[in-house]
Amino acid sequence: MGKNVIVAQSGGPSPVINSSLRGVIEGCKAFPDTFGTIYGGWHGIEGVLKEELRELSSQTEEEVALLRYTPAAGAIGTCRYKLKDHQNEDFDRLIEVMKAHDIGYFFYNGGNDSMDTAHKVAMLAQEKGLDLLAVGVPKTIDNDVGDSAFKLIDHTPGYGSVARYWMGIVQNANEENAGSCPADPVLVLQAMGRKIGYIPAAARLADPKREMPLQIYMRESDVSTDEMCDNINDQLKKDGRCVVVVSEGFDVGDLGEVKDSFGHAQFSASQLTVAQKVVNILNERGLAARGAARGQVPGCDQRDTCTYASIVDLDEAYRVGQKAAEIAAAGENGWMSTLLRTPGLIYNVVYDKVPLEKVANSERTFPEAWIADNKIDVTDAFLDYAQPLIGEDWPTVPLIGGRQRFTRFAPNFANKKLSEYELQAARS
Repeated sequence: MGKNVIVAQSGGPSPVINSSLRGVIEGCKAFPDTFGTIYGGWHGIEGVLKEELRELSSQTEEEVALLRYTPAAGAIGTCRYKLKDHQNEDFDRLIEVMKAHDIGYFFYNGGNDSMDTAHKVAMLAQEKGLDLLAVGVPKTIDNDVGDSAFKLIDHTPGYGSVARYWMGIVQNANEENAGSCPADPVLVLQAMGRKIGYIPAAARLADPKREMPLQIYMRESDVSTDEMCDNINDQLKKDGRCVVVVSEGFDVGDLGEVKDSFGHAQFSASQLTVAQKVVNILNERGLAARGAARGQVPGCDQRDTCTYASIVDLDEAYRVGQKAAEIAAAGENGWMSTLLRTPGLIYNVVYDKVPLEKVANSERTFPEAWIADNKIDVTDAFLDYAQPLIGEDWPTVPLIGGRQRFTRFAPNFANKKLSEYELQAARS
């Protein structure tokens, strides 16, 4: 039997993050001579530092299989703890934990910051002469990992499902707005996306023929609130109603933002939401129709609702997990598993690898060519890109007594061999 494994997760979860976890677990089990016991870092790198390692190898096949239908990150948890260059004590502790539990393989599932952590672990292993390989597994609903040329990764697992979610939410919201528009002519929906517009852009999937009175405001739209008000009132004069999808990162001035340990604004935890501020501005300025603007802010359900998961996304998330295990089994350190779209009419992807150093802290932008000339819509080229990712069918979700059946791992943890540890960044 080979050296042991730690798989951990970081950042905001997604509807398919556990499908990647399953891919890593089952991928490692396919190489019994290479990989030993598989542990899950309980709440990401925090759990690794605290020596809280959930035993995954002994979990039943049924519970592991149910990861496909289990959204978010409850199976092994996630975190928002960043290993910064000056945190030498954290790095020393990491080495101690790896040595104490004979860890030879480290898989980190997450976005660009998580790939930075995986890269640091890979470099640390080289510097210290450790027999340890680090491999990244891509995840983020924002679709902001990689490059804008789509050469490093075509799209990130998690995005196809949140795109499908927004397609459904906007379809339903349009029915609401059409029915209640005499009193509530404007409905403002706030989508996740701090800096990049892939999530609000997905609203157009609900109406590819552009028959709805739908306006989309991304962070990149570069539209002022005055221009927004004029656009919406023009729509009201034409159609008597308007559905507005606005990114949480759209610039409407100060919101009293709260930031996480990575320095990212957490808009859902801020004093005022973008949607509410837009509603306030519209109602204060006045609408070109009877009634008032109303707002709705879907929150974490964008990333924890398994019934909206894309089957395409679930399958691809699983396979990038498998690919990560394959990379590690080949003895390769410092890579991220990836998926790249092949040219042609029929949608298909191939699974490959890219150096972690190229994706660590990367930040893809939304292509300017995909923003419509009016700045409040996206082009058909974006629809061609996004449409295949949402799939054709509803996912099958196991039910028992009408309730969703999620993975429930047995609470088996590795015996601790080291003294208690307080996270370096958490010390006062």
